[in-house]
Amino acid sequence: MATVETTTTSSSILAALNSRGSASTSTTTTDDIQNRFLTLLVAQLENQDPLNPLDNTEITNQLAQMSTVRGIEQLNTKLSSLVDSLGETQAVQASALIGNTVLVPGANLTLASGKAYGGVNLSSAADQVTVSILDSTGKVIQTQTLGANEAGNVLFTWDGSTSSGTTAADGTYSFKVTATKGSASVTANAYQLGTVSALTRNTSGGFQLDLGSLGKFNFSDVQQVF
Repeated sequence: MATVETTTTSSSILAALNSRGSASTSTTTTDDIQNRFLTLLVAQLENQDPLNPLDNTEITNQLAQMSTVRGIEQLNTKLSSLVDSLGETQAVQASALIGNTVLVPGANLTLASGKAYGGVNLSSAADQVTVSILDSTGKVIQTQTLGANEAGNVLFTWDGSTSSGTTAADGTYSFKVTATKGSASVTANAYQLGTVSALTRNTSGGFQLDLGSLGKFNFSDVQQVF
């Protein structure tokens, strides 16, 4: 009985790949990878052992893997494009805030012409919210009771009056806040108001809002716009 001898080894497959890869030294792209994969697959089919041919399942798995690689590459490209688009959208939105007053994290109060504005964020409803206003030395010069409030942002104003009956001079002050519900404390965070004077790009490619003496804040820090 005649036998069939396979004389082709793995070197013929490598040669088929090298014939495609040696033509150019440019950066390998997904298309290059796919073309090399197809070349390898064809070489495998052409040089398979007739007595032990490639299994159909194995070929199908190889094709599925190649399809997955190409799909991931296309997804990465689309995501990169989406990130760039979101950055441009954020820039447009942030630039529209220039000249507006925004509520951002912080405990500064700027008293000007007898008016200062601040904010409090409550994690849950509170029966009593108290704001203590401090001068530059940390001394409490006025205490305001804001009463009961629901969860969320609560705004307050200060006319510059002090507990001693005098009127504070215009300038920068600070405040601290406490909140309770029954005998339990409620988490309360201080928020300050500032005017957006400029828009700057940070090192990560995003944008920050310049609030002058209050500093720079990320677009995501803004709780409210006035």
